[in-house]
Amino acid sequence: MHEHVKHDKTGILLTAGSYFLWGILPLYWKAADSVSSEEILAHRIFWSFIFMLLVLTAGKNWPAMIQTLRNMKKRPLLIGSLILSSLLISANWFVYIWAVNNHHILEASLGYYINPLISVLLGMIFLKEKLNGWQKLSFILALTGVLISGFHFGSFPWISMILALSFGLYGLTKKVTKLNASIGLTFETLAVLPFSVMYLLHLSQTGKSSFLAGSLSVDLLLIGAGIVTAIPLLLFATGAQRIPLYMTGILQYIAPTLTLIAGLTIFNETFTRVDLVTFTFIWSALAVFTLSSSKAARSVHLKRMKNRSADI
Repeated sequence: MHEHVKHDKTGILLTAGSYFLWGILPLYWKAADSVSSEEILAHRIFWSFIFMLLVLTAGKNWPAMIQTLRNMKKRPLLIGSLILSSLLISANWFVYIWAVNNHHILEASLGYYINPLISVLLGMIFLKEKLNGWQKLSFILALTGVLISGFHFGSFPWISMILALSFGLYGLTKKVTKLNASIGLTFETLAVLPFSVMYLLHLSQTGKSSFLAGSLSVDLLLIGAGIVTAIPLLLFATGAQRIPLYMTGILQYIAPTLTLIAGLTIFNETFTRVDLVTFTFIWSALAVFTLSSSKAARSVHLKRMKNRSADI
């Protein structure tokens, strides 16, 4: 019993740590805003791949990596899923970096608040998962908030929706691949690595590269992009396995909340009355959704614990 509680605490700390790092990531991209979003993305992919090779080596995961390569020959769907997931996460990274460096941090935050709802909606569409009445109400509230924002500003909140959809679809592809976190991220970065390398070589040949152009701080930030990408993913993959799903659902709001706070207090983005109304609808939707999902998930978790105790 004590061991289970200890593992839960470790899982909570690891998972919360991953969301904390994701939440403060805008500070990192802002520090590198002298570099174009396209070049930052290319370096993020390249250095993430290099870092993951080191992680595989340190974790002695090369045999598992080789076995996965062998399995790919028998599972074309796995190859397609990995390519699709790499494209989705790359698109998500690019839009997020662009949003942060072009003063759209609040929209980025809104996107990750909407993401859990989008993920459940995708599960309903593609995995035939069922929604209860409270979850349906949460979607109506969220949709109302998005429509209010769209009607007032005369344009749909594309940044928020692209971030939510790309990450939601990315999560859906992960359900198909079901790979070890480090192996999965290595393959995902490998799939888009050729495009990254070609773009970086093009910048270097045309004299437009910011890397090795005289600023050591910029060089270190671009190299570090791989580390700040991989570490939260690895923390999350480890922590989420140790805690119930409902706890992960509650902790996931740490990241967009920190991003929202950073946008308002550090980067002085404007928070209008319409933003307040929009976020209020989204927060209300999340409150209804989280309480409903947490209650159901906690019930399932307690039943499993009772069954385990009975077996012992």
